[in-house]
Amino acid sequence: MKLTGARNLVAAVAAVALVTTACSSSDKASSNPGGQGTAPAPGGTLTVFAAASLTESFGVLGKQFEAKHPGVTVKFDFEGSSALVQKLTNGAKADVFASADQANMDKATKAQVIDGQPVVFATNKLTIAVGKGDPKGIKAFVDLAKSGTTVVVCAPQVPCGAATKKIEQSTGVSIKPASEEQDVKQVLAKVASGDADAGLVYVTDAASAAGKVDKVDFPEAAGAINNYPLGVVKNAPQAALAKEFAEFVRGPEGRAELGKVGFGTP
Repeated sequence: MKLTGARNLVAAVAAVALVTTACSSSDKASSNPGGQGTAPAPGGTLTVFAAASLTESFGVLGKQFEAKHPGVTVKFDFEGSSALVQKLTNGAKADVFASADQANMDKATKAQVIDGQPVVFATNKLTIAVGKGDPKGIKAFVDLAKSGTTVVVCAPQVPCGAATKKIEQSTGVSIKPASEEQDVKQVLAKVASGDADAGLVYVTDAASAAGKVDKVDFPEAAGAINNYPLGVVKNAPQAALAKEFAEFVRGPEGRAELGKVGFGTP
């Protein structure tokens, strides 16, 4: 009888321990419905500073990236690359910087606001945007210097402006612009509205405004190809997401979307 009682006591203790363990496991499972080791879903806002010429393509890529990362919002600041560098050096918070040329990315790198080595993800070149039907009969780059033709260009510190200057120097053609704009979209808007007869923009911008402007391609543009580098901003609030976005842009989906509007591959 004593042996049987001892066995019963051991069995009772084991049963209590089993129930306690089960309850403990149940409590953990209820506090972590995703299962043991499941990390919380990522969230937050990814801030991307990008050249104005990337507006349409990055807008689409941002939506695609959000779809792949539930809870994440991609916020863009599209401006001239030089203005974006100035913001970064003045302490503006961002996660990613995509420039329309290497020169402005070099400025950001020299100012130590970029983490690691930026990578070129696309190329672009200039074309001449003209009014529908090309009422001024502009057929070549030299026609932009004709008297009575109102031409707008990007300011020299802006990548599209630097490319314009390079073509002027290589061709010996001197353009006397009615205005120098702070980004390529402002040039395009003046041509589309009829405030200018012609403007030097990227082929991608002319494609995005199809139906509003016509374009005149010219061979000299091949001598001023712009490389587009992308880098993660130093001390980025969303550093891990920033690296993922950079990889996404350089990946097959990014290349496909950029190619749709005329960006070249590096």
